[in-house]
Amino acid sequence: MNDCIFCKIISGDIPSYTVYEDDVVKAFLDISQTTPGHTLVIPKKHVPNIYEYDSEFASQVFARIPKIARAIRKFSPDIKGMNIVNNNGELAYQSVFHSHFHLIPRYTKDDGFSMHFTDNSSKYDNAKYESIAHAIKEQMEES
Repeated sequence: MNDCIFCKIISGDIPSYTVYEDDVVKAFLDISQTTPGHTLVIPKKHVPNIYEYDSEFASQVFARIPKIARAIRKFSPDIKGMNIVNNNGELAYQSVFHSHFHLIPRYTKDDGFSMHFTDNSSKYDNAKYESIAHAIKEQMEES
């Protein structure tokens, strides 16, 4: 895609600090460096979001993430954990519409990165959980 910043990084039109690359993915430092080592993993094939993956493509892309994550963890003994984040759609904070995964090393609770999950369990009973689960199951595609 001509206007996709990640496609331009893949083609070499925009420089990057590459940490891993093969025929399927490219991994490079996120320019924001939310924490030191914050890396983006992107498929070389332009896909806008996770909804465009088929099983084979997902297997190829996801299979590389643990190797990259282990390398990031080994780069600093101060890394105590890692968030792996994939945003899909503007409402979910996706800002570049080329699928990508953030590997964000975690150093301390005060390292500048946070996520918050609201506990809405008091609003649900067994019937509501079953209804939602059933509705999702009905939408499952054969693979």
